[in-house]
Amino acid sequence: MFENLGDRLQNALNKIKGYGKISEDNIGEVTREIRLALLEADVNYKVVKEFINNVKEKALGEEVKKSLKPGEVFVKIVKDELVDLLGKEDEPLIVVKPMTIVMMAGLQGSGKTTTAGKLALLTRKKHGLKPLLVACDVYRPAAIDQLKQLGKELNIEVYSEGKGNPVEIAKNAVEYAKNQGYNYVIIDTAGRLHIDEPLMEELQNINEIVKPNEILLVVDSMTGQDAVNVITGFNEKLPLTGAILTKLDGDTKGGAALSIRHLTNIPIKFIGVSEKMDGLEAFYPERMANRILDMGDLMGMIEKAEDLMDDEEALKAAEKMQKGKFDLEDFLTQLNQIKKLGPLENIIKMLPGAKKMGLNNVNIDPKQMAHIEAIVLSMTPKERRNPDILKASRKRRIAKGSGTSVEEVNRLLKQFDQMKQMMKKINSGNFKMPF
Repeated sequence: MFENLGDRLQNALNKIKGYGKISEDNIGEVTREIRLALLEADVNYKVVKEFINNVKEKALGEEVKKSLKPGEVFVKIVKDELVDLLGKEDEPLIVVKPMTIVMMAGLQGSGKTTTAGKLALLTRKKHGLKPLLVACDVYRPAAIDQLKQLGKELNIEVYSEGKGNPVEIAKNAVEYAKNQGYNYVIIDTAGRLHIDEPLMEELQNINEIVKPNEILLVVDSMTGQDAVNVITGFNEKLPLTGAILTKLDGDTKGGAALSIRHLTNIPIKFIGVSEKMDGLEAFYPERMANRILDMGDLMGMIEKAEDLMDDEEALKAAEKMQKGKFDLEDFLTQLNQIKKLGPLENIIKMLPGAKKMGLNNVNIDPKQMAHIEAIVLSMTPKERRNPDILKASRKRRIAKGSGTSVEEVNRLLKQFDQMKQMMKKINSGNFKMPF
């Protein structure tokens, strides 16, 4: 996501960081590179022109002249303009009592049905709501079956009347939700290969009958600049409250995300970051700007950990670390907690300066994690609690049981011992940062 754009912008900005002052000449060279980077990322040319003009105007203004470090101020100006472009403030979901009705719209192939399932899961987990999925895509073959399968996987009910009238189905579903105590209704509507009148008329009729609180347009980010035209076309017929950009984990250039809000005034509320059902993230303009400029996303990382990791287990581990009693059983528990966060390389990318440290292209082989887990699981509970008793014969048995080598067992034990020593230093206050 934004990999190439981020690299190009950072290369351009690095040139200006060492300047003692900012002039029209040296700013011109950097802004030319920024312009090219944005255009190559498929950002709309009108948006690029306005972005560059704003950056130049602010960079040559009073705030830079008064600064002791003009290069840093210039970076901040670029970041602030990026945030402004992406929407300034994040736009949360609309949730009303006693029940919220959401209509999902989008072209065929945008990932609308899957996104409906992801949204249902997210609202249940993060907002404590009781969602109901409604199958109103009666035209696409297997669309209803797909939604039912998702509902089964997520343990979320799907309301369906088969191949009936979508408007009537939506109306009946809302009545059913009221009677059954559901408080978040997600209506999955039909998509088309292009915007057409019959599609719009059907969506307008559903909107008129059920009066949804939220109309979310699902847009495939791979469509690039055409995403703006899709949103504009739908927004002329429907009062859209937000957009969801899917497939941002693919090879998309990212330009759609940088153009949409500015050109359509429709906020991006969520982004699809993986094919997994928990791969839907709230969209935060400032955090996204930080990621693009390699300033990290620590808040995103913390929230991810809070959502997926067990607080009680983490507290127990912290207490054991403080007392110096952290053993391999605790290590195994923490390893399983970390696995919940997804691929480690994705987490590392959220650290500030990850690209600068060469960590943005780190590939951590899942087999390595599996080997570590197999080694620890091949130990007896007594051995996990007391690694010091692991002598040659025990290590050979563990290596054989885990399908690894004695060298790998020794390496893990050495790394574990080093980790424990570091914890002791931190807790004793003798730890010094290595720079």
